[in-house]
Amino acid sequence: MREQNYKNHRKFYPPHHFIYLPLLIVLEILGIYKIWDDPENKLIWILFSSVIFLLFYLAFMTRQHYALGLQNRMVMLEFKQRYFEIFGQRSDETADKLRFDQIAALRFAYDDEFRELLYRALHENISGDDIKRSIKNWRADRLRI
Repeated sequence: MREQNYKNHRKFYPPHHFIYLPLLIVLEILGIYKIWDDPENKLIWILFSSVIFLLFYLAFMTRQHYALGLQNRMVMLEFKQRYFEIFGQRSDETADKLRFDQIAALRFAYDDEFRELLYRALHENISGDDIKRSIKNWRADRLRI
């Protein structure tokens, strides 16, 4: 992965942002235009425009996917903050050794179990599911979408 800087920090998904959505917009405009321009096939063009609108709506709803990505980022930040509060040092090196499922599972453990489960995750490479199963005193996360 190339180094990130101001010029390349924005993230676009080119097939979605520069091909799919513009194509849907053009097709929707064409469909609406054809409803009045081609009265013989008006019903077909209404159906066409409706289908294109539904596809556009579904594409718009992929924002949920982006929200989940943001939420995963927040889980990472929570881990880093918690690690700093418990150990008094940055977690970058430790976080790089863990998989996301392990980090996500650790948030359900209170501080006393967090230390032990983190050690096991690092040295025994236990899965996120194993971490969750090992928690004796569950710390609920009611804010996850």
